[in-house]
Amino acid sequence: MSFNHSDIRLQFPILKKGTYLDSAATAQKPQVVIDSMKHFYETENANVHRGMHMLSEKATTAFEEARTSVQKFINAKSAEEIIFTSGSTEGINLVAKTWGKENLGEEDSVLITLLEHHSNITPWIQLKDENDCAVEWVELDQNENIDITQLDKHLANGNVKLVAITGQSNVTGVRTPLKEIINKTHEAGALALVDAAQLSAHHPIDVQDLECDFLVLSGHKLYGPTGIGVLYGKRELLESMPPFLTGGGMIKEVKRDHFTCAAIPTKFEAGTPPIAQAVGLRTAIDWLLQFNWEDIEAHERSLIEKSFSELRKIEGLTILGPSDPKNISGCLSFVIDGIHPHDLTDIIGQKGVFMRAGHHCAQPLHEHYGIPASTRLSIGIYNNGEDIEKITPAIQEAIKIFS
Repeated sequence: MSFNHSDIRLQFPILKKGTYLDSAATAQKPQVVIDSMKHFYETENANVHRGMHMLSEKATTAFEEARTSVQKFINAKSAEEIIFTSGSTEGINLVAKTWGKENLGEEDSVLITLLEHHSNITPWIQLKDENDCAVEWVELDQNENIDITQLDKHLANGNVKLVAITGQSNVTGVRTPLKEIINKTHEAGALALVDAAQLSAHHPIDVQDLECDFLVLSGHKLYGPTGIGVLYGKRELLESMPPFLTGGGMIKEVKRDHFTCAAIPTKFEAGTPPIAQAVGLRTAIDWLLQFNWEDIEAHERSLIEKSFSELRKIEGLTILGPSDPKNISGCLSFVIDGIHPHDLTDIIGQKGVFMRAGHHCAQPLHEHYGIPASTRLSIGIYNNGEDIEKITPAIQEAIKIFS
């Protein structure tokens, strides 16, 4: 389908409420996603698997078709490598508490970076406390990206078993050189986990090309519903890992003193899964893929460049991260001298310009910049130039209030 931005914008009913620039926290949903979940609840709602009636069969088909859609979206080898979770956070915790718990000890380390979201930090710190493994950090280089030289030094030590890295920062919008990092990781004999929560809505993902061992993403940042995410893992790894949660749905057989697990992906999907959310996620993926990725990225790049241009008009404003907008994607964050980000974001929000303030679940990165918080502007496919043009007047009016 041609990239007609006016038509795209009309498909998001909530945009009538104001200028939404908070897509890194959660993206808005096109009407077709909302309608698909409503249709499921009205016509197909039942629990999946093992039901011997029509509704259960329809629900199971819809659920498994969603898994296949995700498989194709990230180009996994098989649908069995796609585990439905509640979000990226659960996916990373699943890996930490199964593969990590069994494979990392006091002589091993997990390597993470300053660009990580707390969801890709705290599970590894918790594992460190439980298994006595180490958590090591890669700093940023002069271009505000991963310091590859430092990465090489860590990997050369021989004790790194896993590199867990974001595909795109949720603060500065920096995209990491994933393929280069994953190649270096494998050469050092370690595994690679990619947090693609931010990347997935802005750039195509091919797990076979990347050769990553694990990858997570969240449906709600991908124009889909909340409450669903994906863990991709290479088949041999998933089959070797113990279950994360146990209970109904994930078993093959239960006796009084033992149980055996079902095959993947069922082994990791205990309890009633997020069925309607999976339906919504499939619809969101199908909706997004009707557009060309080159058109999406070109449109969003123009918005980021325009945002840089607008923000640089404001005296006392500092943009975090790279100085060249061509080096970032999806979002940017900034601070203004003498005004707390919470106060600024509250005032401009009252004027219908919706951004986010805080540490954005990235406190180590904010400590690196010597600040407690920032204001974040993040875009989606539905934003346009008029949205960006509203930023400077709203901020300048807020500055007048505080001065």
